[in-house]
Amino acid sequence: MTATQMNAEILRNMSIIAEDENLLKRVAKYLRKLVAEKQDTSLMTEEEFFAKIERAEKQPGKSFANVDDLDKYIRSL
Repeated sequence: MTATQMNAEILRNMSIIAEDENLLKRVAKYLRKLVAEKQDTSLMTEEEFFAKIERAEKQPGKSFANVDDLDKYIRSL
């Protein structure tokens, strides 16, 4: 299906939905959610996620003698 065909289908469906206020509210809520996901740069693919874990595992870790040292370190970041 081409982008033009998808746009036509969406517009046909919207003309039906536009007659029902409750459906319009649901569609608007879902569209806001989709836009938020699109704009969320923290989302990543499964491949990106596991690659990030592999990179982190290769880095040397830090250890702390107690919670206060950990707290000081975190606050210094």
